[in-house]
Amino acid sequence: MLNENIKAIRKSKGLSQEELAIKLNVVRQTVSKWENGLSVPDSEMLISISETLETPVSILLGETIDESAADDLKAISEKLEIINLQLAQSKASKRKLLHWALISLCAIIIANFAFLLIMQSPYLSWDYSNPETAVAGVAFHAYEWIFVRLAPIVLIGAIVGVILTRKKK
Repeated sequence: MLNENIKAIRKSKGLSQEELAIKLNVVRQTVSKWENGLSVPDSEMLISISETLETPVSILLGETIDESAADDLKAISEKLEIINLQLAQSKASKRKLLHWALISLCAIIIANFAFLLIMQSPYLSWDYSNPETAVAGVAFHAYEWIFVRLAPIVLIGAIVGVILTRKKK
């Protein structure tokens, strides 16, 4: 079990037998004997191995380490990369949608201003003795009054939004 764990952890750290031997101040054949189960390191060497491989002694002496741990990390990193790409695409599409919505809002506000300028408040010349005409006239006047006061603020906000959501090069 110890021999398999030393070998698996050494490989997962990307070390060769020679590199591990140099770090432990032993010859490569010693590391080979440990990994093949032909000899066992003493307690002091076991502590040195654990420090060099940055692995607790209990893990070295414990259960078998799967060599697929590195493969699992690679699979997880690939999945995270895919998720990051999907999130980036989603963010870009939302920004693009918001950008075009703000452009549309600007166009609608400008069209309404043009309409109100062309019409020049025709309801002012209506005969308000008819209650239905009076209600319609008041509704048009309220719309025009609110629109003329709020639309410039909304238009400025929409223009700033269009500038902030444009595609960066």
